[in-house]
Amino acid sequence: MTTAARPRFPIFLTLLAVVLLGVLLALGVWQVQRMQWKEGLMDGAEAAAGLPPLPLAEALKLENPEFRRVILTCRGLGAAPYVELQSIENSDAGVRLVSACRPEGMEEALLVDRGFVPADILARPTVNADDTMPVVITGVLRRAPAPSALTPPPAEGRFYGRDAEAMARALKVEGPISPFTVFATTSTNLDWAALRPSAPPAAFTNNHLGYALTWFGLAVALIAFYGVLLRRRMTRKDIKS
Repeated sequence: MTTAARPRFPIFLTLLAVVLLGVLLALGVWQVQRMQWKEGLMDGAEAAAGLPPLPLAEALKLENPEFRRVILTCRGLGAAPYVELQSIENSDAGVRLVSACRPEGMEEALLVDRGFVPADILARPTVNADDTMPVVITGVLRRAPAPSALTPPPAEGRFYGRDAEAMARALKVEGPISPFTVFATTSTNLDWAALRPSAPPAAFTNNHLGYALTWFGLAVALIAFYGVLLRRRMTRKDIKS
């Protein structure tokens, strides 16, 4: 009768399992951190919405002015040139009118989203480049999200993604352009009821807790799988001959 040598401890398999476990745990912790960061953004946006409007110049001095309500004066905004951004609001198809504004005392120009116009409204505000009538509006500061690679290019003054730099070029803006857009919440054209000034809701998604649980669950499964393999390897019965 002979007895097989006791199986050696699987060093390579153990090192591989430790590395994979470390990666899974790190991914899980990262998702928890992302969840906390996203919750902070959501809380900040909600808090900013409840504050009284600030003059635009003061708001732009804040560490994070996004979602702050602002008040500003733009000369000629009611008759300013505009580009159209294809959009949907409350299930209605239409466009948003976007013009440029350079408030007095500011070096940067910025884009002003004047509001939504339903698709069945063919009329548009009169454009008059010589109009210098000051228009006072309140609005919400937002960073313009970059269009995706699948966004169609603009055609004939109509855009399909909020490309701030391309819109500024189409509007013949000279000099620097602010990374922020003002979404008007008061009308730039009080005599034209078809224009609906509004700030779209902040589009936050927070699925990070689910992602974190997935990574931690995979880590637990890896530990269980490794434990089963190790037990089988280390407790094999002696071979009888």
